[in-house]
Amino acid sequence: MIVSVRSEHARGAAVTRRLRERARRYLASLDARGAELSILVVTDAAMRRLNRRWRSKDRATDVLSFPSAGPGPFLGDVVISLDMARRAAREEGRALGAELDRYLAHGLLHLLGHDHERPADARRMAAAEDALVGEGMVSAAGGASESRSRSRSRSSSASASSSSPSPRAAGRASGRGAGQGGGSRSRSRPPS
Repeated sequence: MIVSVRSEHARGAAVTRRLRERARRYLASLDARGAELSILVVTDAAMRRLNRRWRSKDRATDVLSFPSAGPGPFLGDVVISLDMARRAAREEGRALGAELDRYLAHGLLHLLGHDHERPADARRMAAAEDALVGEGMVSAAGGASESRSRSRSRSSSASASSSSPSPRAAGRASGRGAGQGGGSRSRSRPPS
């Protein structure tokens, strides 16, 4: 299993090790040991640019998932806003690491095909999140619970065409991330 974690956030280096270890644990528990995953830690400003470009929503979000456009072991990219995670952790009385675990699990499950738009799908995704982290971001009832509403309403998964670049490529195109390790090995689909 290959998990690549990169940070474009000035304070992101401190969380990359945890995210890599958690991603490996989650992939193993989901029986996806041969999978490959890319994780990018960004600021709210960078997340806002990605959200505006790929989803036409001019605001930051907590986590975006960009599923791989093709077959193979590469699942796709998960992009996490460290700024939003810090705020949510503080507001909800949760440790930053626990908040990042929730974002990672949520994004990873989107890459694996989970969604939370319909109540039945939300119940399945909530159960999968809870199995990974104990308390996920999706309410089993299909709506946002009080403690999950802020995060759930901001997160998104990918579902558009395969010709768009991964978030890393998009970051390089806008001048972000140059010289920081290149893009993903497979093109990802942008979120809708």
